Amino acid sequence: MELTDTQQAILEMIAERIEADGLPPSQTEIAKAFGFKGVRAAQYHLEALETAGVIERMPGRARGIRVVRMPEPPQQALPLPAAGDDVLQLPVLGQVAAGVPIGADIGSEQVVLLDRTFFAPAPDYLLKVRGDSMRDEGIFDGDLIGVHRTRDARSGQIVVARIDEEVTVKLLKIGKDPAGQQKIRLLPRNPDYAPIEIQPGQDFAIEGLYCGLVRPNR
Repeated sequence: MELTDTQQAILEMIAERIEADGLPPSQTEIAKAFGFKGVRAAQYHLEALETAGVIERMPGRARGIRVVRMPEPPQQALPLPAAGDDVLQLPVLGQVAAGVPIGADIGSEQVVLLDRTFFAPAPDYLLKVRGDSMRDEGIFDGDLIGVHRTRDARSGQIVVARIDEEVTVKLLKIGKDPAGQQKIRLLPRNPDYAPIEIQPGQDFAIEGLYCGLVRPNR
């Protein structure tokens, strides 16, 4: 079983705490360190780590976590298709949060060649996902998502949005509040995360539409 970037980071945190303090972190400490809404998300990742065979949990014991092995570092290489009319050459412009918004690391020189049939519509660039708030849409930590650059989006579409100079990927919902004013919400697709409600006067813009993804070899 392959680990996501978040699970790899949690495993490293556990190993570091055991080495430094002689005890692993609690689920509450893991949730706080990674910005999870509650311990349920930490439990989910610990279950995945145990399934992958890298930790062992001891029932009935507080902080009962033992590191069994550390996996090899993930490989980031993507298979490249042959050049031709059906190939897209896409820059990886940075990272986008599938969780709470994070800043986009614009300026990466990484370029990836991908088959055009992976996407609809054709993307203008790729962003690397951090977090798992869109996991129920099949978007996982470490994925590269294609973004079609546009300012226009309909309610119900998955968008890349900018909120106060930070970037996130979420499901767009547009409605009305009780006073009849437009209400914009960005919804996660993971019950461990809360919706983001755009406040009046907040700096908000649609950066583009999600149009598919590729998953790097790990």
